[in-house]
Formats: sequence, C-alpha cells, structure tokens
Amino acid sequence: MDHSKSDAVADNVVNGHSKSDEASVTDSTVESPVFCGGCLRRISGCIPVHYKEEIGHLLKLAGPVVISQLMIFLISFVSTVFCGHLGKTELAGVALATAVINVTGLSIGSGLASACDTLISQTFGSGNMKRVGVILQRGVLILLLACFPCWALLINTEPILLAVRQSPEVAAFMYQLQGRYLQNQGIIWPTVLVGVVGNIFNALINFIFLYVLDLGVAGSAAANSISQYSLAVFLYCYIVWQGLHKATWEGWSADCLQEWGQFIRLAIPSMLMLCLEWWTFEIGGILAGLINEVELGAQSVVYQLAVITYMFPLGFSVAASVRVGNALGAGNTEQAKLSGKVASVCAFIVSCFVSTFVLVTKDGVMGGIVRGAGKQKIGALCNLVGCYFVGLPIGISLMFPNKMGIIGEKGRDKNML
Repeated sequence: MDHSKSDAVADNVVNGHSKSDEASVTDSTVESPVFCGGCLRRISGCIPVHYKEEIGHLLKLAGPVVISQLMIFLISFVSTVFCGHLGKTELAGVALATAVINVTGLSIGSGLASACDTLISQTFGSGNMKRVGVILQRGVLILLLACFPCWALLINTEPILLAVRQSPEVAAFMYQLQGRYLQNQGIIWPTVLVGVVGNIFNALINFIFLYVLDLGVAGSAAANSISQYSLAVFLYCYIVWQGLHKATWEGWSADCLQEWGQFIRLAIPSMLMLCLEWWTFEIGGILAGLINEVELGAQSVVYQLAVITYMFPLGFSVAASVRVGNALGAGNTEQAKLSGKVASVCAFIVSCFVSTFVLVTKDGVMGGIVRGAGKQKIGALCNLVGCYFVGLPIGISLMFPNKMGIIGEKGRDKNML
C-alpha cells in the first residue's frame, strides 16, 4: 500500500511540479487568449463600423468652419487691439460697448439664426432643395423684424455705448443667415475666403480711421460696422458669382410668409440656448467694470483669448449639427447616431490639445448635436441651470465678497460645468 501511494505521488510530481499545477497553467494559457479576444471584441463593438469615414467627413466640415469663425471673431478683436493702443480707458470703454452690443443684438441674431441649423440641414438631407431657399427667405424676414427691438434697446443704452449709430446688427444678422445657408449644405470655404478679405479690409480701415484721420474710438466703431457690412456684401456677391444658390433658390416666394410658427418654435429655444451661455461671459465683463478700469480691460483680453480656444470645438459643433441634421432629414437615424458619437470623441480629443478643461470644449459640440436634432429646449434648460443657478452665483461670490476680482470670475466658468 505504501509503495502504491509513493508511486502515485511520484507520477503526480515531475521535476518538482505537480501535474495539477501543469494543468492549471495549461488551462490559464488556453483561457488567456480567449479572455483577451473577448475584451477586444467588446472594445471593437463600441467603435462604430464606419468611424474612419465619418471622421473624414467631420474634419472636412470642421476645419474650414474653425477658420471662418476665427475670421469673424478677428473683426472685433482687431478693433479692440487698435483701441488698446489708445489707452486703458479707451480699451475699457470698447470692452463695455462690445458687451452691450453682444447682449442686446449679436447674440440674439445668432441664436435666432441657429434655427436654420435644424431646418436647413434636415431639409437639405431630405433632398428638397427648393424648400431650403424658402427657409432662408423666412429667416431673412424674421431676423429683419428682430432688428427693431434690438435697435430700441441700443438707442436706450446710448449713455453706455460710445458709438451707437454705427450698430452693425443688420449686417451681422444677414451674414449669420448666409453662412448657415451655405454651411448646412456642406459649403464652407466661401465664408473662409470672405472672412480673410474682410479682415484685411477691417485692419486697413482701422488704421486709416485711428492713425491717419485720428478719429479715436468712434473711428474704430465705424470701421467695425463697415467691416461687418462688407462681410455680408462680399459673401452675397460670392454666392451670386459662383452660382451657389441655383440649386435651392427660385426667387422670392409667397411660401416664405407661411409656417412662421415652426421657425419661431425652433428659433426662440435656439436663441435662449446660445444667449444664456453667452450672456454669462458678458455679465462677467460688466461686473469686472464695477471693480475698476484695469480689471475690465484685463477681462476683455482674457475673454478674447478664451473665445479663440472655443473656435476649435465650435468647428466640430457646426460639423456635428450639419451631419446629424442631414442624416435625420434623410431618415437615417443610425447615421445620425454615428455622427453624434464620432463628433463627441473628436471633441474630447481636440479639447485635450486646446484646453485644460475638457468639458468646456466638449459642451460646444454637444450643442451642435442638439441643434441638428432640433432639441434646443433641452440645451436651453441645461445652460440655464449650469450658468445661472450654479456658475454665476459662485462667480459673483468669488469676485466681490472674497475680493478675487476677475480670477474669481474665471472660477465661475469652471463651476458652471
């Protein structure tokens, strides 16, 4: 019995290793590839099948949009730089005037025009080209009517504004509409070319008005307005010259006087979605002015730099809006989901390069997806809660009770996310 047991033990032990150990090692080596393969399959299942192709489409749209938005921004930025050389009081005055104009005019027009991100992109995706032109006509009429209350607000803030008679709202509204008319059809480069020409023109006029004619801040305001009108005129001329309107424009139609309710139901939430976020930054500038002129001027410069970094996710925001809207218009919900997912991933990657706060840039792309899907009410509600119930109260408490100045206002930007 002892010999049989020892033989059994000897059989189970070879070179100091038991056969059970060898079996476990063998099982683990067999299971490891299976386990790794299962993980890889799960990971690959999360990656969209046609993501490479979708990334290509998004980049083709986002790249030119970033450049065109930078060109639009540089119009006012160059004017601010020219005025900054006149003195800190002039810089502070221009910053305050720009904030008031943005709040009472440009943000409203841009928000109302955002309704086209839903209507034009989905209509173009459905293949109904002629209706795209009708939507543009409807937008022109509605935004022209929106100019009247904006003018009323500006006229009553004349003691604050340095040059109210040079208000560029009409030109800016029309340029926004023309830009969205092209963007939602996937036509981006004309706005880039027009922006480059407009900025060269703007720098030249600013130099002449400020240093040759010595008109001061009022001259810079006039130059800014002329440049805004030039953008709208140049883009209109380019569209007509290249015939970009022929596929979607059959002339003015009485249909543009109908279905205003549908446009306004999208335009008002779109306006609120944009304005609620935009206004918090402008309010921060006005609050900085309550401290002193230096703080106001510094806030203006910081704000301008922050806007530049925001242009990169804004490009993906417009691209996402166009791709999602076109897909939904064509009835392809799976493509819309794919565009939204890929745009979100791209936003995350881009944010790692342009900002230390990932969610700041990602939020803009989420807004583009929301606009493309026509869910602006949800975006407006999120901005209301994040900006005014969380961010702004924190920013005010840091600026004044804690005496942190504009540094406290920057803390507001972090917390409202």
